[in-house]
Amino acid sequence: MNLSNQDVQLAQAMFVSSATQQHPLGTRGFTADGRVYRYVKAGASDLVAGNVIQSPALLTGNLASAVNTTSAVSAGSVAISLTVASSAAANLYAEGYACISTGTGQGLFLEVNSHPAVTAAGTGVFTLYGEDALPTAITTTTKIGLIQNKYNGVIQFPVTTATGVVVGVAPYIITASQFGWVQTWGYCACLIDVTPALGAMLNAVAATAGRAAVFTAASLLTGQLLGIMAQVGVAGEFDVVDLRVSP
Repeated sequence: MNLSNQDVQLAQAMFVSSATQQHPLGTRGFTADGRVYRYVKAGASDLVAGNVIQSPALLTGNLASAVNTTSAVSAGSVAISLTVASSAAANLYAEGYACISTGTGQGLFLEVNSHPAVTAAGTGVFTLYGEDALPTAITTTTKIGLIQNKYNGVIQFPVTTATGVVVGVAPYIITASQFGWVQTWGYCACLIDVTPALGAMLNAVAATAGRAAVFTAASLLTGQLLGIMAQVGVAGEFDVVDLRVSP
């Protein structure tokens, strides 16, 4: 795995929806005043400005013990043959991850480069990036969970029950299946579901899809932190929120 702390020149400007991917998913962009954005691909529907945004819904059949290797793989390999429980379109997990949950190599977390389309109960070869080649051999008893890059196919946060993790707030419309920027940190305009006080801690899980709610005693264990109110909120309005998702 290669690590970097260098800033890069960003090719895709803010407030632009592009059919062409110009950066790795999750690339960080920021403004001089400290607001932070992440590069995303929209899911099957347009992203709405001011709406709370979630990662793609999890395919739970391909997580943890549901995915098994079909052959032993030696250290240094980048190709792993996996049988999946849920069907996966070609490269659904590209720029996503393979988590070795049990067996030889358990605890490893590796980035997926590419894979073919795989039907439910079918087998396909999942290719890792070269820098994430297996550091140890794995066996047929090893179990591997697959999870998408959380910025690949982001959606409006669903009503009441999360199906993924909060990503941030859409600062503008990104066309379905196109690429753009979602805000993750700092002041932003966000659609509010209730009437929170200044400084109230906001929950991304709300009774209305795409809106922010306030945490209650009951939701503290199951909610997802979005940020805090930077003003007194008004239900149904776009108010100023200080996002606290990804700095």
